[in-house]
Amino acid sequence: MLTRPSGSTNPLERLTGAGLAWGEGAYAKWAASLGAIAFSLYILLTAATAWFMPDANWDMLPYLAIAEESAYPAPQALHDYAYSTVKAGVSAGEYKTLTDDGAGFRSHMAQNAADFHSLLGMYRIKFLYAEILSSLSHVVSPVEAMRLVQVFSVLLFGAITLAWLRAEGALALAPVVGALLIMADFGDAARASTPDLLCSALFLGGVFAYVRKREAATAALLFLAFMARPDNIVFLAIFAVLLIVFRERAWGALAGVAASFIAYFAISHWAQHPGWWPHLWFSSIEQHYNMDGFDPPFSLTAYLKAFAASVVRAVNVNSWVGVSVLALAGWYSLSRAGFRLDRRAGILLAALVLGVLAKFAVFPIHDTRIYFPNLLPPFLLLAAPLMALWAAASQGGGRAALQVIPGDKS
Repeated sequence: MLTRPSGSTNPLERLTGAGLAWGEGAYAKWAASLGAIAFSLYILLTAATAWFMPDANWDMLPYLAIAEESAYPAPQALHDYAYSTVKAGVSAGEYKTLTDDGAGFRSHMAQNAADFHSLLGMYRIKFLYAEILSSLSHVVSPVEAMRLVQVFSVLLFGAITLAWLRAEGALALAPVVGALLIMADFGDAARASTPDLLCSALFLGGVFAYVRKREAATAALLFLAFMARPDNIVFLAIFAVLLIVFRERAWGALAGVAASFIAYFAISHWAQHPGWWPHLWFSSIEQHYNMDGFDPPFSLTAYLKAFAASVVRAVNVNSWVGVSVLALAGWYSLSRAGFRLDRRAGILLAALVLGVLAKFAVFPIHDTRIYFPNLLPPFLLLAAPLMALWAAASQGGGRAALQVIPGDKS
């Protein structure tokens, strides 16, 4: 049988209890300010890590190559430029790791300019990232340009997150959001010299603008996010269908989707992308050394094997599945408690969840970075109902059903 403990007579326990009560009261009073400061420090630390402790990943080589293709039209000259640039920008140990894997893929690409050039169609499609690198390379070294993009992406991502929390009156939850970002491997995304975090920051801005009904900003930011990583077309297609089916007026989102669809076919053709199945084969089935003319027949067995392998790795190696399940659990719990999202936010949440599932089904690859753009927005959508639940609990209110309208403070 459980009983309420009697009041403590131990002076140390009374002192500890008083200290905890004071700390609780002080944090409750300054929760928003302390939350914003703690989150800002985390973002600044992550940005500093992106600059001073970057991850030297192999994808740096093709990304630097596509940024300067116009200056080095010959495959051998472009190959020499990319490898010499990376060699000058990373340590000797890192360069050896990127170029020598014991006669494997990396060793082969370091010695074969034609095969290296044949891979560029899979990277050239990230048009916005390549153009930014090309422009920045006139000011700083190409490798430093990559780091600058990462630092900018971290700061932009953090600023938009704080703006979203502030708009919902939920800055007190900022440390929790920081913890979620740690769980979602935000630090790894920041250190990697890829367009993933740039896409995520622009995407976060786009969905925040949608929630706030800033239509022009929604269209522009969703389109820019697509231009950074065109595989976002999967989410955009689902989002557009849901908006149309539920007759939600959101011309900014629909305009961004329409522009992205038009650009998708144009950029895919211009970039000489090898196509969905050859790219999937290279990424999830077997690395092929030369992608020129590579067009293996579709195999359902090979696809299912790749799908199963990616599921196992996603669950046991990566974090995006767990983070997604946590978001769904939060949404379900708040809904059951009577604190629900409004129609507009609910459509976005459904599109975010279905977008992750569809992206994995279309292109089964286990890396968290692929799904990172979709991971944080569901939690930010839940910030408003969570704050409403907190307020109701503080006031001793019952479970009266509420409909929380994110972004609507009128």
